[in-house]
Amino acid sequence: MNPPAPQPRLMDRLQQALRSRHYSRRTEQAYSLWARRYIRFHGVRHPDEMGEAEINAFLTHLAVDEKVSASTQTQALSALLFMYRNVLDREIGELSGVIRARKPDRLPVVMTRAEVRTVLECLDVDKWLMAALMYGSGLRLMECLRMRVQDIDFAHGEILVRNGKGAKDRVTMLPDALKPALRDQLERARSVHQRDLAAGWGRVVLPDALDRKYPNAATEWGWQWVFPQERRWCDPKTGMQGRHHVHPTVIQRAMKEAVRASGVVKHVGCHTLRHSFATHLLESGYDIRTIQELLGHRSLNTTMIYTHVLNKGGLGVKSPFDAL
Repeated sequence: MNPPAPQPRLMDRLQQALRSRHYSRRTEQAYSLWARRYIRFHGVRHPDEMGEAEINAFLTHLAVDEKVSASTQTQALSALLFMYRNVLDREIGELSGVIRARKPDRLPVVMTRAEVRTVLECLDVDKWLMAALMYGSGLRLMECLRMRVQDIDFAHGEILVRNGKGAKDRVTMLPDALKPALRDQLERARSVHQRDLAAGWGRVVLPDALDRKYPNAATEWGWQWVFPQERRWCDPKTGMQGRHHVHPTVIQRAMKEAVRASGVVKHVGCHTLRHSFATHLLESGYDIRTIQELLGHRSLNTTMIYTHVLNKGGLGVKSPFDAL
């Protein structure tokens, strides 16, 4: 009689459960990290031997000893609940007595128009265009970097954001002033793609299972990245070469250097450009629901935070002191 086949390791099962439900790669990495930290915190005990009490202890440790933020603690809880429910097939009961990390009422950092202009002037041409699109179209960093050629509609002045936060698609504006620079970038990307094709490669990663449904789509121009990496990547399993989009750290480091060179003293990062986009639209009198659609916020309450940044409310009310 043949022995039973060995069961997959817990982390492999967790990874498989996440991928089968189409969770993003970043969520997969984060949930795997929290599962490992939870196991190590309890002396490398298997989660099947633990339950509500151990989860309570771990979450309390994160808040009291590690002093993590409320969102970080919530992410850890979500990861553990996913593991128990979808991997270990166990429902977790009431989690009582957990010390919750306090969620601070913080306002986003926003630059003035002059500060945005100064920071952008300190960036090189290719980095400038990425940052300008994040500010001019309200894109998140990864939404900008994952943009494909077919997502740009010059005729209608639109950018289709595919699979944004929360796996949602949306349409945002393409600034007229950026069209010439974007066309130049596409010409550079096309020349890179043509060289790759001539070398026998020229493939990009496609979403979901499109590469199996359309085997030749990965080499088509429309599916190529707007901002391709300088070097091709190589799949160690197949030996196939392709080209990924620019790594986020490239623009993050460039932004950090640009902010330092500009003399802007605010704590500015790539996401600050998106905050500034929303705030400046609100200052210009645009309807907050329109801004919500452009940003892709699920709840209007998320967008309303920019009215607090203005300290003027949705109607742009001015202080009576300014009329004296």
